[in-house]
Amino acid sequence: MKQTYIADVARQAGQEIVIKGWLYNARSSGKLMFLEIRDGSGIIQGVLSKKAVPETVWETAEKLTQESSIIVTGIPREHPKRPGVFELDIAAIELVAVAEPYPITPKDHGIEFLMDHRHLWLRSRRQHAILRVRHEIIRAVRDFFDSNGFILCDTPIFTPAACEGTTTLFEVDYFDDEKAYLTQSGQLYNEATAAAFGRTYCFGPTFRAEKSKTRRHLTEFWMVEPEVAYATLEDTMELAENFLSFIVQRVLENRREELAFLERDITKLEAIKAPFPRLHYDDAVKMLHQGFAEGKLEHKFEWGGDLGAPDETYISEHFDCPVMVHRYPAQVKAFYMEPDAERPELALGVDVLAPEGYGEIIGGGQRMMSLEKLRERIAEHNLPESAFDWYLDLRKYGTVPHAGFGMGIERCVTWICGIEHVRETIPFPRMLYRIRP
Repeated sequence: MKQTYIADVARQAGQEIVIKGWLYNARSSGKLMFLEIRDGSGIIQGVLSKKAVPETVWETAEKLTQESSIIVTGIPREHPKRPGVFELDIAAIELVAVAEPYPITPKDHGIEFLMDHRHLWLRSRRQHAILRVRHEIIRAVRDFFDSNGFILCDTPIFTPAACEGTTTLFEVDYFDDEKAYLTQSGQLYNEATAAAFGRTYCFGPTFRAEKSKTRRHLTEFWMVEPEVAYATLEDTMELAENFLSFIVQRVLENRREELAFLERDITKLEAIKAPFPRLHYDDAVKMLHQGFAEGKLEHKFEWGGDLGAPDETYISEHFDCPVMVHRYPAQVKAFYMEPDAERPELALGVDVLAPEGYGEIIGGGQRMMSLEKLRERIAEHNLPESAFDWYLDLRKYGTVPHAGFGMGIERCVTWICGIEHVRETIPFPRMLYRIRP
């Protein structure tokens, strides 16, 4: 008989089906046995009556341990008191493999233990909920850009030059003793593809060798980066707010069950609608000074610095939806940022801070258009111009105003799920002190 997935049992209520999966949990009253079965698509409770099945079936069930793999035959029926919830009247059980004593039990385990057993922890309800939300966010990302005229153009993971200094790049040995680096961003290459296709995006793994041990940092994470020709900072901010609003609405439409399991306050997500508030960097500094004066911030923020996690948290807690902090000092932004024509000491950049203290989830802005100014900035940053010959070509052959941003998937998942740490938002997190399993 063809396998039925638990997610699809409602369509086959009253018909005999076969489910292939694993035992999630079991309890027995002596004459009835209740087996929770999971198959990756969901969990269903199977009911086994001792008097209704051959003795061999009951004996097989008694042998089962948590996570034993089984093939179960039965008839699904709707729960009499819980509409939309189905149970399975079990008729037969085929034991595929008896699991050894399972290390993750209902008792509390420390986070290090759970991370050491991440390959098994992924089977839990909580991790299923988080990673299904992640899946929905990724689907929404692709649907948004694919439906709005963008072309997916993948960018290299190996890059030939340490474009922004080597301190936060992973160096690897390439052929013939040449050094290469794992990419921090596809943005420079995106500028080339945007000049070819107009609207492009790349989506893939990126790597940061920052020695940061915070709840927001991973050394390997996934980032989506759109780039648009003939676009300004304002265009980018509008794109970002429409993009985030679309993602949140899609998760609300399709993953309410998972959000409910995570006890996420969805009223906060329902408030996420464009347009988002814009906050000039100068005004952000004033807000931080006020927070310090009121004793809500430990350190006084100085104009000219980049926002740290406590600063981002403090600012974002004042808004019910993401807030866009724009026009940072050029000295704290990348060399390729376009300066503000009215105040050249400022860069036409923007960071989007998620509400509820989740901090930056999007960073981007307008790119420098002038060949001469770009050369000057490369020199100011003590970067080798030879490493950017192809990038400088983009300013020689039909340069235009252009802009874009990058969004880390894991930070977005952390915020939308309302969880504490980014480590649960990717199947196998890589952090400062963790590279296993």
